Amino acid sequence: MLDRDEIQSGDAEYQDQSIKCVDCNENFIWTSGEQAFFHDKGLKNEPKRCKPCKQAKNERLAAITAAQTSGIRQRVEVSVRCAQCGQQTTVPFYPSQGRPVYCRSCFLAGRSDEAASANV
Repeated sequence: MLDRDEIQSGDAEYQDQSIKCVDCNENFIWTSGEQAFFHDKGLKNEPKRCKPCKQAKNERLAAITAAQTSGIRQRVEVSVRCAQCGQQTTVPFYPSQGRPVYCRSCFLAGRSDEAASANV
């Protein structure tokens, strides 16, 4: 078993890093201790999500798995901020990372713009 001094000296090769969360776009700190844990477990990729977003993702996945197992279809409603106008809205799906989500009016306006340009 490692004593406290060995653990601290093992962390010395790592520096705390600031990483931007792919879900909320907020910066979070990936500590030297977490980096040492990743290294010890052989994990090659740094985390993409802050702890609250990672927990929310795990809860979504658990809910999806539970719904599939029970055979009950559940209606999903996720609260998001529109990528165009910034208005808070809800959507009936879990947004994919890095893809913009629009409120109903911005989405419909974008579709009508596409249709108009296709007819030209």
